[in-house]
Amino acid sequence: MSSSTAPTERPRISACIIAFNEAARIGDCLASLAFCDEIVVVDSFSSDATVAIAEAAGARVLQRPFEGFRSQKAFCVEQARHDWVLCLDADERVSPALRDAILAAQASGFAGVHGYRFARLSEYFGKFLRHGNAYPDRVLRLFDRRHGGWRGSREIHEAASIDGRPGLLHGDLIHYPYRSLEQQLAKTQRYARMMAEHDFARGKRATLGKLVLAPAWRFWRGYVLRGGFRDGWHGLVYAYVRANYVRQKTIMLWMLQNGQAVTTP
Repeated sequence: MSSSTAPTERPRISACIIAFNEAARIGDCLASLAFCDEIVVVDSFSSDATVAIAEAAGARVLQRPFEGFRSQKAFCVEQARHDWVLCLDADERVSPALRDAILAAQASGFAGVHGYRFARLSEYFGKFLRHGNAYPDRVLRLFDRRHGGWRGSREIHEAASIDGRPGLLHGDLIHYPYRSLEQQLAKTQRYARMMAEHDFARGKRATLGKLVLAPAWRFWRGYVLRGGFRDGWHGLVYAYVRANYVRQKTIMLWMLQNGQAVTTP
């Protein structure tokens, strides 16, 4: 009597996206995820056509009040039907090369790891930044939720983590983070405040040395040591804005620890 081993079923992937007023960008994001077995979108009650576009693309859309980036993403992962999840923001797209790498890993049953990291390539006012602090900016976005997730308490600059060492996939996650310089400056100032408040609540404190040196080090490390200058004027502006983010965050932390308000009452 002969025996045979049944083939292992291919793990299924749920794509998980959070969104708010992303009608202009979410369509391309969802189109790049067509290879996934399902798409779940958690929307924070958008006032534009985000929900209609997502539903027309075949996504399952849920609405939830926004309580923080990490909380929103963790909720989205919980709603997925499959344990392997691929998490994107609405301003990101899976490149063809990354899609092929994900499919190859999926075909192998994601053998030996509980998650994968891959590079994120950001567009910056007409140019993709390939040097400095902007690239490769490897992020962990594909993982088995039974062994990982959006952990911790930090709602800003949130990052997924897994048990064990992640694998590395080739190909880029394409990122379109800013609609305009004004929008970038407003966004970085808001993030600086949120990060300063988080650090202050954890007992972290700013010093005079950090006020002076931290922004300069951020610029020097990204623009000079990591070759941000190779991206031309785009790399220069990016390095300046990111250094200013560090400056704003440190100043706000300094104000908080000295009993001063950083927002208008």
